[in-house]
Amino acid sequence: MSIIDQSDQFSSIDISSIKPAVDKLARSSPIIQRQVVQHGYPPAWRRKPGYSSLVYTILEQQVSLASARAVYERLLVAIIDLTPDNFLQFDDNELRSFGFSRQKALYCRILARLILAGELDIDALPGKSDEEIGAELIAVKGIGRWTADIYLLHSLGRPDIWPTGDLALRIAVQEEMGIEERLTQDETAVLGRPFSPLRSV
Repeated sequence: MSIIDQSDQFSSIDISSIKPAVDKLARSSPIIQRQVVQHGYPPAWRRKPGYSSLVYTILEQQVSLASARAVYERLLVAIIDLTPDNFLQFDDNELRSFGFSRQKALYCRILARLILAGELDIDALPGKSDEEIGAELIAVKGIGRWTADIYLLHSLGRPDIWPTGDLALRIAVQEEMGIEERLTQDETAVLGRPFSPLRSV
């Protein structure tokens, strides 16, 4: 059961809605209220939706954010516009020089080819439900639940995304709620339910 009044919904989380959304959560949750007092309001992280953002998110899979950013920035230095057709111009050696693993280079190529072939209409995703977007993205080789959730969260600003596959989230929930043992994804999902429909916040 949600601790939040379901009225006054937020269609997206961005720089204009993050503060009122946090305030709404804080009024109902001592945990959130304590975080606001200690740390202030969080930034409204947003990335422009599209192929470039998905490439960045794929790079972030199972590595540090700093490492992924370094690879992404080296890629951007070598390319004017990170589009599917431009990405496909790079060969294995070039991608390796930027820091791409063989697998991530493959995943980004597969994604590029699907978009160019019209099999994935990435521009149409914002008009679809979270579930529909997740299903379409997860059908692409190399994109799992975590990558789809991060895209929904950071690129599309969806207000109720709870990426239980994110280890940092599970550790933070565990510590904040005073739980001794590492939480599973299922346990984290249950603990997040009261914060719906603002779990992204």
